[in-house]
Amino acid sequence: MGSEGDTEGRAASDVHDNPREWTQSQGVALGVWIALARCYATFTKAVAAKVQDYELTVPQFGALEALYHLGPLSLGDLADKLLVTGGNVTFVMDRLESQGLVARYRSDTDRRVVLARLTDSGRDLVARVFPGHAEYIEQLCRHLGPAEQDELRRLLKQLGKGIAAGDL
Repeated sequence: MGSEGDTEGRAASDVHDNPREWTQSQGVALGVWIALARCYATFTKAVAAKVQDYELTVPQFGALEALYHLGPLSLGDLADKLLVTGGNVTFVMDRLESQGLVARYRSDTDRRVVLARLTDSGRDLVARVFPGHAEYIEQLCRHLGPAEQDELRRLLKQLGKGIAAGDL
């Protein structure tokens, strides 16, 4: 007898005979989820490979890029920007600090708040690699025209904000 998931000994049609238990609109929504998840995984894998050329991880590059374009940020704000937990930001900051790319310091106005800023080395690194990184992202998006890219960004933002609003 085959193991669970093993189709040996069963007709091919038996494997797919389960009736669909969702509506047409649910099927469309499930299709959106699958397409979005697959696209995100593919996009992230490509970006991770590129960022590895800079000897960084995606979260490390994201932190450097955010600090470069936004200036010093609290670790909490940085976690929000990177969509990661506070513990993950601490780990990322530990690594970037050990590489001499960021520095952490306490806020002058609230000693409970830890801020991060780029060091000169961190700023130089981002200034050197970001133009090529932006070109790479542009190339990844070349399969859609500029208007399609803008529409996709708008739709994804609308979907994300709707979900975040908890309108279920």
